[in-house]
Amino acid sequence: MQRRVCKTVNVGGVPIGGTAPIAVQSMGNVPSTDLEGTVRQAQALRDAGCDILRIAVPNKEAVRLVDAVKSQVDIPLVADIHFDYQLALESVAAGVDKIRINPGNIGDDSRVQAVAKACASRGVPIRIGVNSGSLEKEILQKYGHPCAEAMRDSALYHAALLEKFDFEDIVISIKSSNVQTMVQAYELTAAACPYPLHLGVTEAGTEQMGVMKSAIGIGSLLLRGIGDTIRVSLTADPVKEVEAGRRILAALDLLPGEPTLISCPTCGRTRIDLIGIAAQVEERLKHVHKPIRVAVMGCVVNGPGEAREADIGIAGGDGKVALFKKGEVIRTVPEQDAVEELIKEVESL
Repeated sequence: MQRRVCKTVNVGGVPIGGTAPIAVQSMGNVPSTDLEGTVRQAQALRDAGCDILRIAVPNKEAVRLVDAVKSQVDIPLVADIHFDYQLALESVAAGVDKIRINPGNIGDDSRVQAVAKACASRGVPIRIGVNSGSLEKEILQKYGHPCAEAMRDSALYHAALLEKFDFEDIVISIKSSNVQTMVQAYELTAAACPYPLHLGVTEAGTEQMGVMKSAIGIGSLLLRGIGDTIRVSLTADPVKEVEAGRRILAALDLLPGEPTLISCPTCGRTRIDLIGIAAQVEERLKHVHKPIRVAVMGCVVNGPGEAREADIGIAGGDGKVALFKKGEVIRTVPEQDAVEELIKEVESL
């Protein structure tokens, strides 16, 4: 797929936009008063594959989180700020890697200029975050409801306030809980500005439905080449967000350097515990960082053919499995040894 041409910004060493890999983000949900808990969660998210972490900075005391996290966890940090421009200035001074703030909500031009100047001096990008539920009154009056065009106009309005002071290290997100509105809003904004886009379906729901809505919305845009960084918003442990985001990228072959698992849905021919084996293999592959394709197949009907497309794979028999490498059988092992033997081959590649 051909990526949309846009600017590239740098978030703590992670490039967003241009030809850079799609970055996976999440947001911490530990209370901002809990420094140790926030650090532990940041580490867990980093270990899960989170590329960029956002934390809420609702007051001056919460600015302490910036140093607490950055001094102990190697992960780019975004300060999520609403209304209070002083918190943005203090977060930048504390060493945050990116600010999430809407310039139109922080007061007059002098405040916008102060934030733009502080961010520019330290190379800190600003993410503008537009949600369908919080559009400006004038824009809502123009369109009558929070439609895709209204969201685009809101994003461009906030961007223009920063451009007024020659600040263009901008990332834009335009989220809606309605998947169709979200997709349309991103399409319109992608055509109207040169900035990288942070994709997400806001308030997507609990884990199962939230992943489905996010996969449809985020995935359909990525297939069009739109989108430079993503967050799967779930009412769940943020680690689940990161895992879902990485799966979306893997499904689109947009996760460079990581393995892809192929497994069949099983049928009446299956004579091994394929569901259990596939689950174990998936878990073990979380710790593998190689651009390989791994196949877990239930029988020889489709097994060899699928394994031919994979670097390594197994096909089940009656209580045993055959290991394939590039479609060629290398040996047969008992079912109970299938996972360990497959992972040995994976590690040897």
